[in-house]
Amino acid sequence: MEHLEAEYCTDCRKGKHLYLRGRALYDYRSVATSLYRFKYAGRQEYGKYYAREVENYLGEAIRCWNADVLVPVPIHYTRKHDRGYNQAEVLAKELGKLLEIPVDTRLIKRVKKTVPQKLLDDKQRQNNLKKAFKIGRNDVKWKSVIIVDDIYTTGSTIDACASVLLEIGIQKIYFIALAIGRELQ
Repeated sequence: MEHLEAEYCTDCRKGKHLYLRGRALYDYRSVATSLYRFKYAGRQEYGKYYAREVENYLGEAIRCWNADVLVPVPIHYTRKHDRGYNQAEVLAKELGKLLEIPVDTRLIKRVKKTVPQKLLDDKQRQNNLKKAFKIGRNDVKWKSVIIVDDIYTTGSTIDACASVLLEIGIQKIYFIALAIGRELQ
């Protein structure tokens, strides 16, 4: 019961991150099968449902952040080619429609094909993502960004994206994830 009343997950209590704040909708274990289908089994239509749920339960918090744009975590072009889509992009686009926040799918590019994070421990996750992301456009006008991803486990992916955003002058970085993994809640 203690985790339901905590302001921060255990990951954020352990160390500092590059983002200001983030929220996740579900505990990973409760939606693992559904997320697997969304991510790997072509079930893009799940994106609409998930976006409605995020808007219903987290919409007020998201609106309070006053973000200029939603930025989905990019996947490497070879993974996108194999899978046919990026689940974070599908979610961000659906969420953008509901919240009336623009979505920028070109702001960050994944330039390094990394080992899937789910196969790595905490330290390996951080090293895996070094130099994995680059800015895709230089004409950035955004000051406040929400990074959108499917699963938050250690924050390594969000921090890696936030790092390149901070380099170009983004002032406020938040994240939204569908699920939080491990015992982080």
